[in-house]
Amino acid sequence: MKALLLVDIQNDFVPGGALAVHQGDEIIPIINEIIHYPFDLVIATKDWHPHDHGSFATNHGKKPGEHIKLAGLDQILWPVHCVQGTLGSEFAHGWDLTCIDKVFYKGTDPLIDSYSTFFDNGHRKSTGLEIYLRDKEIKDLVVAGLATDYCVKYSVMDALQLGFRPFVMADACRGVNLKPEDSEEALFLMRKGGAVILSVKDLKDLMEEEKKGKQREI
Repeated sequence: MKALLLVDIQNDFVPGGALAVHQGDEIIPIINEIIHYPFDLVIATKDWHPHDHGSFATNHGKKPGEHIKLAGLDQILWPVHCVQGTLGSEFAHGWDLTCIDKVFYKGTDPLIDSYSTFFDNGHRKSTGLEIYLRDKEIKDLVVAGLATDYCVKYSVMDALQLGFRPFVMADACRGVNLKPEDSEEALFLMRKGGAVILSVKDLKDLMEEEKKGKQREI
């Protein structure tokens, strides 16, 4: 069983948003292609912060990019983004939301950040995604979205630890890249951990092969 996991494709993470990922909107046509591939499930996630979230620089009288301790963990401070119920928290325009089977919300606790779609940054609370995937007997996760070097990376690393098989769509992700090499380093770490890094063409070919295999079995 295979699911497509679409990470945080929200207004605040595309150009014009509060925490815009450079060229983040360029993944949307790719998402619109792969979302119609024959997945067993399509899951989307949202960063869903309360207005007083501890990761927001303004809530500490500091500037984005500074670091503090939050819940005992190192925390980089961000601009206010993806506040619950705001336009910035809504899914970005232009991709087919009708294909989504389930939406999971993360970053809802003001006292700790949550990059991963599975857990908060301290692995203290679950979003419920793991249980949902196991209930649906999902083994393989095809992952795309924003941003490569944060929420995609941490989601994939957690998926590996939990025993899922993640496939990362490198050309359907974009990174924040506070340092120019951050996205490449994230892809390296995910591959080293056991994830498969794919292009859209690779995914299409893989699914075609799987389809032929099933037909041969029949």
